Amino acid sequence: MATIHVDVVSAEELIFSGEAKFVALPGENGELGILPRHTPLITRIKPGAVRIQRANADGSDGEVEFVFVAGGILEVQPGCVTVLADTAIRGKDLDEAKAVAARAIAEEAMKNAKSDIDFAAAQGEFVAMAAQIAALRKFRKR
Repeated sequence: MATIHVDVVSAEELIFSGEAKFVALPGENGELGILPRHTPLITRIKPGAVRIQRANADGSDGEVEFVFVAGGILEVQPGCVTVLADTAIRGKDLDEAKAVAARAIAEEAMKNAKSDIDFAAAQGEFVAMAAQIAALRKFRKR
């Protein structure tokens, strides 16, 4: 069975690099599913979960890798998927208590915003933390 090479990169580090059978992630206009030999595209991605169905050496399905991204850019080529994330956190490293606390801080900042710019910044943080909490809960259900 065909595979596709996947790289998930944040500003800090390479989060994932390997062969996969399938990748799903939150595109700007909805959920994207990418299989090997996908049509080339470049799009923005929203905060949410990147799910990577790894491929074993024998071609069978491997583990599902899970990475939270706080937005970024997706580039798809027929044999390669590259996710350039603003922030990326491995599913196993997500901390729900920290995300809930950060969401509460962002919510308070939205209430106390003195300008449209302050409100927009707080709102962006709130949306990212809400997406991280949702992604974490989805990851834990697997």
